[in-house]
Amino acid sequence: MKLKVIEIEQQNKHSIFTTQFTPETSNSKSIVISSATGVLQIYYSQFASHFCSLGFTVYTFSYSGIGLSHAKDIKINTSNLYDWAQNQASILQYAKTENPTHKIILITHSIGGQLIAFNKKIKLADTIITVASQSGYWNLFSGFEKIKMLLFWNFIIPIATVIYGYFPARKLKLFENLPKNVAYQWRSWGNRKTYFLSKAKTEDLVLESITCPVLILSFPNDNFAPKPAVDWLAKLFINAKVDRQHIEPKALNIPDVGHFGFFRERYKRSLWEMTNNWINKNN
Repeated sequence: MKLKVIEIEQQNKHSIFTTQFTPETSNSKSIVISSATGVLQIYYSQFASHFCSLGFTVYTFSYSGIGLSHAKDIKINTSNLYDWAQNQASILQYAKTENPTHKIILITHSIGGQLIAFNKKIKLADTIITVASQSGYWNLFSGFEKIKMLLFWNFIIPIATVIYGYFPARKLKLFENLPKNVAYQWRSWGNRKTYFLSKAKTEDLVLESITCPVLILSFPNDNFAPKPAVDWLAKLFINAKVDRQHIEPKALNIPDVGHFGFFRERYKRSLWEMTNNWINKNN
């Protein structure tokens, strides 16, 4: 396996960085992993390394303002969520350019699946897998989590972002810091029943153009992506071949997965193997 870090310049002049995992023997398939909000691409490295060992060429990357794609001063980063969707599109394009004959699998985590809606290069993906990708509308949550989401959108984000000039997620021990435009736009979506649909122009949305197989995964006890929130996003893939699976860990005799567990090595012989089988069946 070979690792290579590549810088890809973006239209808004904020470069992003992707790590390419190249196998010794290729199976003619590439995987692009689009991460959760504020999660470093290194978090997905074990998952990427495993699938690389199976013959996949794998790409992890950081959205603009995050991790390797972080500018010296996050306060001057002008990126918003549409730019993040362009980041996702850029990696798909790069993967296709590097290996034009490969089948491309896009695997998204959390907000990565939401960004698909604005990804102008989404047709480059031959199959899509979303992991805990959802609507962030607060009223799709229940109990105390609903209150937490309401507070997050309407008090924590606006107050902290005004004070610091960016969203200081690290100081709050949540995830990586976010550019202010990302934070404000994310907040505006989370306060509306139709989430990103409330702000999007029809011509900017690409979900109806997706016709490939799509595997949509969710798990019990996921405080960031409850089943109703994942179902909301799943229903937007109206022309795709959707395989919707809400996986009960007890049925597979595995530990609770939650929002972040899927990409941990402990699930190599269960969820990862299931994923590989699904990819091989649909490509």
